[in-house]
Amino acid sequence: MPTTSAPPGPATATPIRRCTTLLVVTSSQASRSTSKRHAGIRRGGGPKGRRLFLCLPRRQNLQESAQPLAAQADRAAAAGDFPQARRLLQSAISGEKANVDLWLKLAAICRAQGDIPAALAAVAEALKLEPLHFVALLLNASLLERHGAPDADEHFGRALAQMPDEPLPPQMAAMVRHAQERYRAFQAQTDAHLSAAIGNAVPQASEGDARRLNRFRTNVARITSTYHSEPTDYHYPGLAEFEFFDRDRFDWLERLEAATEGIAEDFARVAAAERRELVPYVQYPEGVPLRQWEALNHSRDWLAIHLVRNGEIVEANARHCGFTMDLLRTLPQPAIDQVSPNAMFSLLAPGAHIPPHHGITNTRLVCHLPLIVPENCWFRVGADRRLWRRGEAWLFDDTIEHEAANESDALRVVFICDIWHPDLNAQERAGVRAVIEAHENRGNGAL
Repeated sequence: MPTTSAPPGPATATPIRRCTTLLVVTSSQASRSTSKRHAGIRRGGGPKGRRLFLCLPRRQNLQESAQPLAAQADRAAAAGDFPQARRLLQSAISGEKANVDLWLKLAAICRAQGDIPAALAAVAEALKLEPLHFVALLLNASLLERHGAPDADEHFGRALAQMPDEPLPPQMAAMVRHAQERYRAFQAQTDAHLSAAIGNAVPQASEGDARRLNRFRTNVARITSTYHSEPTDYHYPGLAEFEFFDRDRFDWLERLEAATEGIAEDFARVAAAERRELVPYVQYPEGVPLRQWEALNHSRDWLAIHLVRNGEIVEANARHCGFTMDLLRTLPQPAIDQVSPNAMFSLLAPGAHIPPHHGITNTRLVCHLPLIVPENCWFRVGADRRLWRRGEAWLFDDTIEHEAANESDALRVVFICDIWHPDLNAQERAGVRAVIEAHENRGNGAL
């Protein structure tokens, strides 16, 4: 198949830089919190109970006038004089332009004093300044949990959605684990509630309807995410985008599955041939930005025996696979110069992982027919992850983010071919062919 590109990067979140201890407080009352771990706070032993360290990213945005007051507040808190630390922080805040770090310092002091409403108010001020601030969101959820708010677990989810990709400081890891545990429990509870609602409303849904309803349910519960078609090159508007398409849309699919043994025999024959062409699946020239393909570029971990590649029959391989070539001629494959049809045997080595990526055009679907499938070989399209099973074919939209892995100690082999998207009529297929061919030939004097 034509090469593919990387998915878009993650949404912007507050970066976690080197962690600095902004204040130290000691409070046996804080140790009795219903939340053992909360945003940016870690616990350590101490003579008067447990010490609480509020760890925030290092920043250089404190006004000079506020720095002495903030330092005095730290010393007062370390000495256990919370009222004085609170007064100093309030003076620092009132004496300069609002600052997220000062508000979070104040929230930690209020929390140590047991004044949860005041702590929540301080965090709210911080979030007014930076609504996606990860530490502020996590601290807010923790305070809501301690306050007994019924939506605290949902707030943990909102905080986790902004968690940076880079490793967190050790002081924050335990709080994040707690947030994840609470949010997973919330998701499970929500999912069970919604599942019961679907069962009562639609007791006898068809297989396809049930699958989509269940996906709607898990999307609402935030267990799964929403994925869309994101072709790297050619996007045709208005086409249905499903991760895996319903089988009943393809009247030839059972015939393909019935041919599994014959196709497998062709594979064994071509794989044993001396002059067959076995090439790396990913082959970028030097100097091309690889991103997710760097580890697999020209790698022997993911190989292909092409029968038809970008519309050209690979005679060295196809001559050994007469049964499969005859079958391909009966399938609705796109015929586009320099692009398709495509058909191949895909070989994935033990332990190999194909990273998330997108295909070039949503005008075609990709068909997989597994031939050799050890245990623990999986394939994910969007939020739908499945195991390959010999002789069980499926069609998927490869412009939706997908990835694969062979977590076994044996070779995995899948027969792959491309198929016209079933929503395209004959006129649209002709138009797609004309546009893509014109675009692909633009460097050959076509423009």
